[in-house]
Amino acid sequence: MKNILVIGAAGYIGSHTVRQLAAGGYHPVILDNLSKGHKEAVAGFDFEQGDFTDKACLERVLQKYDFAAVMHFAACTEVDRSVKDPATFYQNNTAGVLTLLTTMLAHNIKRFVFSSSAAIFGEPQADLINENHPTHPINPYGRSKLMVEKMLEDFDLAYGLKSAALRYFNASGSDESGEIGESHSPETHLIARLVQTAAGKQNGFTVFGTDYPTPDGTCIRDFVHVNDLARAHVLALAKLLNESASLRFNLGSGNGHSVAEVVATVQKITGQDFKVTHAPRRAGDPARLVADSTRAKEMLGWQPTYDLTRIIQTAWQWETHRKY
Repeated sequence: MKNILVIGAAGYIGSHTVRQLAAGGYHPVILDNLSKGHKEAVAGFDFEQGDFTDKACLERVLQKYDFAAVMHFAACTEVDRSVKDPATFYQNNTAGVLTLLTTMLAHNIKRFVFSSSAAIFGEPQADLINENHPTHPINPYGRSKLMVEKMLEDFDLAYGLKSAALRYFNASGSDESGEIGESHSPETHLIARLVQTAAGKQNGFTVFGTDYPTPDGTCIRDFVHVNDLARAHVLALAKLLNESASLRFNLGSGNGHSVAEVVATVQKITGQDFKVTHAPRRAGDPARLVADSTRAKEMLGWQPTYDLTRIIQTAWQWETHRKY
């Protein structure tokens, strides 16, 4: 079994990916500082507590195991916070990954799966965003991710470090087992916040911006289930280990849903008619982000399997029976 270091695996997407890695015959080893993750989410797996930006910590873990590859899920992700506090995002998301990559090279580890983001594209210039879409991020979060992608291109040319950068759109939903799910504090993802509101854990819901150039005036986003994303990571890892080429994939359902539509769908599925208020746009939010995932489908054999209704149903199941 190949050892795979999974950084930030006690978090949302990482914990779902770890389970699929194990099911696929890999041996995942978790490195997480638990600043946002939950140890309960990775119970039963080899766990190392520490911060990936700490070179001494990395050295300790990389000396302990013989790793075939590293997967990275430990970014700061809140777009609005990145506008208010860009230093934290560049320190963790960009400088931290530089420390990680140079330490990997010192241990001759040259396969890296990177959790990137649709935020690298900025305002879309096409209805569906493919891998060739221009990259003009409009917030520090997106810029911090794009800087790493550029770094990975340079490390490939100079050092032969091969990477898979997965630009996913809006990760949503939870595992149907009910054992793991989305648990951020504070919660920032749209569907998770909505089901918390439906469960009475938040006092109403605020829609930011109703004057976007969209049919109902609210932002349009592409929601993709966390298990579909986790499966894409495992498929990308397998291809990366078997072939000597770096990879870039946009991961989404290919279907856009407006914030207003998602609110109405959550209310219908949960049966809760909670209060909805409206506020001005937030800084850094583009009007529309929808993926063209043709490349992932053709090269990885990946196919998203959850529609919006099923995504919300799994999120609601988790929220009403959550473990942590």
